[in-house]
Amino acid sequence: MSIWVPIFNLCTGGGFASGTIDLGGLIVKEVTTFNKVWATYEGGPEDAGATFFEPTEVPDGFFILGYYAQPNNRPLYGRVLVGKDGTNEAQPALHSPIDYALVWSSNSLRVKEDAPGYIWAPIPRSGYAAVGLVVTTTPDKPPLKKVRCVRADLTTRCEPEEWIWGREAGQDVDEFNIFETRAGEKAKQGIQVSAGTFMARSGGGTTGDLPLLACLKNVKRNYSSMPNMEQLDMIIKTYAPKIYSHPDEKYLPASVNWFFENGAQLYKKGQESNPVKIEPNGANLPQGGSNDAEYWIDLPKDKQAREHAERGDIPSASAYFHIKPMHGGTYTDLAIWLFFPFNGGGFLRIGSLTIPLGQLGEHVADWEHITLRVSNFNGMLRKVFFSQHAAGEWIHAPELEFVDGNRFAGYSSLHGHACFYKPGQISHGNSDFIGISNDMERSDKIFDTAKGYEIISADYLENHKEPPWLNFARPWGPKITYDITKEVDKVADSLPGKLRKGVHNFIHSLPAELLGERGPTGPKFKWNWDGDEIKCC
Repeated sequence: MSIWVPIFNLCTGGGFASGTIDLGGLIVKEVTTFNKVWATYEGGPEDAGATFFEPTEVPDGFFILGYYAQPNNRPLYGRVLVGKDGTNEAQPALHSPIDYALVWSSNSLRVKEDAPGYIWAPIPRSGYAAVGLVVTTTPDKPPLKKVRCVRADLTTRCEPEEWIWGREAGQDVDEFNIFETRAGEKAKQGIQVSAGTFMARSGGGTTGDLPLLACLKNVKRNYSSMPNMEQLDMIIKTYAPKIYSHPDEKYLPASVNWFFENGAQLYKKGQESNPVKIEPNGANLPQGGSNDAEYWIDLPKDKQAREHAERGDIPSASAYFHIKPMHGGTYTDLAIWLFFPFNGGGFLRIGSLTIPLGQLGEHVADWEHITLRVSNFNGMLRKVFFSQHAAGEWIHAPELEFVDGNRFAGYSSLHGHACFYKPGQISHGNSDFIGISNDMERSDKIFDTAKGYEIISADYLENHKEPPWLNFARPWGPKITYDITKEVDKVADSLPGKLRKGVHNFIHSLPAELLGERGPTGPKFKWNWDGDEIKCC
């Protein structure tokens, strides 16, 4: 396994990876070097504690907006924004706070630590907002010049995101937790920008009577920091993953055109006996509209041709990239859509047992995706989202398994094609005992997403055309009707009575899409197309 080296040889030109971004009078730069200030060694994710850092190597003319914190259960890979006034106005974009208020200290808390810790909130003057907190190891207030507050019209509301550290309620202490900050709105074209700082919550609320922290916003509404086509090609060839299918996988990825060429047909309601062959690139597919069940796609009726199409074809497979600005144009998201002509039956995990579910889970066509989040300040890969059925998980870059320079491995689960960052067996369900099993294992069935890729959508690029199949709003597979109870009985017959009832209840609670009753819609009609990803937890 290769060790990831965070170096990116980028193509120059335009505002991408130029080092700074003008948000409209506030010029920001990403800082990734830190000095450790305070650490605790218990609490938080995996009870590993957390460490708090002061940004260092801040360029001349730029100022710290807040400190950085992260849990100790992962390698240090942080970033915060520092700011510089670019307004030339009487009321500058940045101003020192007028005071600090103590948010919390570790004095009254029995916790493993390397020194006492104190967390301070800058108190801004009227018309300004604090966007980060400050940490010290003494009870003395930090210097007023330590950080800057931001003019209020350049900020927006902030919300907590990933949990960094805290102590659970009921431990003879008030509940206190530290979270990453995120902008309140995460739409694709949103202007909200997270500064990468952290926020505190106490007793289930915010920091008492102290001012709430703010996030930044790109009031310039300019996406000149986004990569051009040449730079996108370089990003893809540098970071795009290699996807490993399970050794027992029968239903492999393919290109959309391979699917069309190998017998996929368009059906219209009321004319089911007369399906139409789909033209290359889906040129004759109905465009736009809604998922009204008036049309759908299905495999050929001939048994041999159908089985051939179901198996897919890795050599033909194409990764379909949707490029979109995120967090006010400070990041580029590259959503990599993967197409599978057929989704196989699922597997039920009960304790240590794995039981095939027969037809349950089978459906024509399957769309999955992996999203790369790249910094527009420097072209660095920050983290990767792996879609897993109805949601997924973000993984920070150093935690990935790198297999070829800065190329990382992705794993496609057996039959269901959910995406994971490491091999193994993971269950999805509402209990630890019973769930839908996802099995991932490396094999020689490898889909290289940097070869033969296609950029299917990039709104910010002029004259970029989308393929017709992308705007087909109807299902890529027919609705399947079968007796779920009968199928479950086939699985549950050999199980004890109580366990059999539990299996029935669990399977009937699953969504129709996971059971295979409904054909999926295409990428443009998924929940994440115009917004951010949805985490599973």
